[in-house]
Amino acid sequence: MRIKSQRDFFSGAIFSAFGVAFAWGATNYTVGTGARMGPGYFPLIVGVLIALMGALITFKSLTVETDDGEPVGRIAWKPLVFIIGANIVFGILLGGLPSIGLPPMGLIVAIYVLTFVASLAGDNFNAKAVGILATILAVGSYLAFVVALKLQFPVWPTFIAG
Repeated sequence: MRIKSQRDFFSGAIFSAFGVAFAWGATNYTVGTGARMGPGYFPLIVGVLIALMGALITFKSLTVETDDGEPVGRIAWKPLVFIIGANIVFGILLGGLPSIGLPPMGLIVAIYVLTFVASLAGDNFNAKAVGILATILAVGSYLAFVVALKLQFPVWPTFIAG
């Protein structure tokens, strides 16, 4: 068989690999049944669905003819670094890093930093628009996770909240 779309082939293979890994990791938890779901049920189902979607995309890449074979282009390093970096910084700021003496900065600060760092991945940066987006995300996250779900984690930096 000949690959007729490189982009679809590699994206489908990546989806399948991540789906299988996710589903496999979920088997370490109690899966349960459809009527009595355990903590591993939802991740298992999502992993299987992602793997199936990847298999369908890979199949499409082998069967549907494209004009130029849709070659895979260069890796966009700038967006990759900023998006992954923003998520790492979010995790560090949310929980702190005791090994270097960084206290938890809380949800609000972490969301603002995440939004501003991730927005640097694009070609255009508009500080006002990013600030508005960060405010909406911070308020929405606070309402969803702290007010509605009553999750217990720092909302503000520990040196402010005490």
